[in-house]
Amino acid sequence: MSYETLISPADLLPHMDDPDWVIVDCRFWLDDTEKGRRDYHDSHIPGAVYAHVDEDLSGPVVPGVTGRHPLPSVDGFAAKLGSWGVSSGVQVVAYDDRGGAIAARLWWMLKWVGHDNVAVLDGGWPRWQREGHPANADGPSPTPRQFEPTPRHELVASAGDILKYFGDPAYKLIDSRAPERYRGDEELIDPVAGHIPGAISYHFERNLDVEGNFALKEFLEGRFHVILGDTLPERAIFYCGSGVTAAHNVLAVAHTGLGMPRLYAGSWSHWITDPERPIV
Repeated sequence: MSYETLISPADLLPHMDDPDWVIVDCRFWLDDTEKGRRDYHDSHIPGAVYAHVDEDLSGPVVPGVTGRHPLPSVDGFAAKLGSWGVSSGVQVVAYDDRGGAIAARLWWMLKWVGHDNVAVLDGGWPRWQREGHPANADGPSPTPRQFEPTPRHELVASAGDILKYFGDPAYKLIDSRAPERYRGDEELIDPVAGHIPGAISYHFERNLDVEGNFALKEFLEGRFHVILGDTLPERAIFYCGSGVTAAHNVLAVAHTGLGMPRLYAGSWSHWITDPERPIV
């Protein structure tokens, strides 16, 4: 059995020593970009490798050209996956300590390069600890493999795509940031406040229950039916500040079985690099 959206700690537990499973710790915080790595070295799920958003899940930032977390090259990311022991048929499980907000970035990137056997650990590290599952600080020794990417470019939306779809009722643009950032009431990360015209607001944290687990599938399905309306999922585009937490919404939609929306990977931090692009 493969897992392609979410996996519970109970379902991961029997596979911790399975050579065809790779666990990736994605803990990361914008206000302290080394905190996740420190926490990983203190304690993590046994055998997990560590993925740093800036170093492993992003390409080089070019000021005034890219957003804060541009996608890496396909070949570069494939090489990284291979170094972690990922190849065709390997089950990948990603986790973090933020309800999947960071792990979803790795989940989406694996889908982007054509690897479907990837799931986010529902509830992440906090749930793993609450349930008393094993943890250690040992360094992993993954066996390198060859990862052959088959990119799915249709999962990525560009700024040009968004401009092209302006006013087209067949498409829908959804801002995944907190409501106050969407409204432009506050902006502590990017130099310009506001949102892309026509976008509706749906904060990714609304996908979670009070314990930080994903809400019931039936609940999420009903909610996204309302949000998407008559829009086909593949014509829905999610964005956030830099293309990280918007992947959480893409994951939530995919988990309901409705389909696979698109991600504007550059997101707001890329949109505002061109002063000709409209904002509200």
